[in-house]
Amino acid sequence: MGLKDNVKYAAAAMAVLAATAVQAQETVVKIGHSGPLSGAQAFSGKDNENGARLAVEELNAKPITVAGKKLKFELLSEDDQGDPKAGVAAAQKLIDNGVRFIVGPYNSGVTIPASRAYNDAGALVATVATNPKITQQGYKGLFRVNASDTQLGSKMALYAANVLKFKNVAVIDDRTAFGQGVAEEFKKQARASGMTVAGHEFTTDRAFDFNAILTKLKNKKIEAIFFGGYAPQAAPMARQMKQLGINAKLLGGDTICTAEMGKLGGESVGENVLCSQGGAVLDKASAGPAFKARFKARFKKDPDVYAAAYYDATMLYAQGMQKSASVDPQKVGAAISAGTYQGVAGSYAFDARGDMKESPVTIYTFKGGQPVPLSSY
Repeated sequence: MGLKDNVKYAAAAMAVLAATAVQAQETVVKIGHSGPLSGAQAFSGKDNENGARLAVEELNAKPITVAGKKLKFELLSEDDQGDPKAGVAAAQKLIDNGVRFIVGPYNSGVTIPASRAYNDAGALVATVATNPKITQQGYKGLFRVNASDTQLGSKMALYAANVLKFKNVAVIDDRTAFGQGVAEEFKKQARASGMTVAGHEFTTDRAFDFNAILTKLKNKKIEAIFFGGYAPQAAPMARQMKQLGINAKLLGGDTICTAEMGKLGGESVGENVLCSQGGAVLDKASAGPAFKARFKARFKKDPDVYAAAYYDATMLYAQGMQKSASVDPQKVGAAISAGTYQGVAGSYAFDARGDMKESPVTIYTFKGGQPVPLSSY
């Protein structure tokens, strides 16, 4: 072996040692994302994933140090298809890959069974899923980074009664855990506010033809229909309401407060559609415009409903790690429970169940295919 070979091998050995030294000085933290990345709700799943991805990239660009080591974040994303069974399988896959910090799931019907698997594995979960049952399970490591159905459904009913002065309304829900939950909360508050609920019809989160149930409701002289479900169903419902000559408003929760609703519904979606969404209005939040600009620069599109919440959830974990000086989920969870985090979409402080102590709700309508805020509660 010649001198050149010796130098070459020595350089290679030093490079390996340097890389090993760098690895020894850093801790890898895996963030897991679970959401619908295929099917009709994929636009939401991808938007949520991008919110988490932006946070991970920013954390790695300016690394934080915990217990003397720099943290290197990795994002692992699983398609749960918005389906409970697929969601439990996605949870198991993330757990098996050593993930203990989860952002998601998006759907309540997925979150309820999947959260059991995450809890059993000692993982933390930050979800925007809204069904009240999620935080009634008693899991210490579960945090809802959004308003619940109780707030979303009831605030929409209060707006319908107090601002729109409606007296006669109807309800349709898609029988998912989310749709059913938010519809029941709307119905409860509607009756408490003096409105008559003239009918409650049912569909599925795979249906696109609502003519039969809409025709049934048309004869009841309703002023509004509250739909507990998602944009891929709400948009054709709005179109079919117009075709049938139903002049009632279409009301809904956060899942129809999306640009996708305007895109799918076209001219059928305008001021006839109103929806309730948790969190601050991004354009009015102090860090909102800067976040929107960074998101658009990175992904070449505007953030949709919950990108900011997923970004905040990832940053919430990072702050919890700094505060607890640990990456142990139990210690990080305790720090999150005890503290407050000021994020892009709002201020995060949690009660004993893991619900946000305060979560503003904003009522939106549509102009030019885009959701625009009307009033915040």
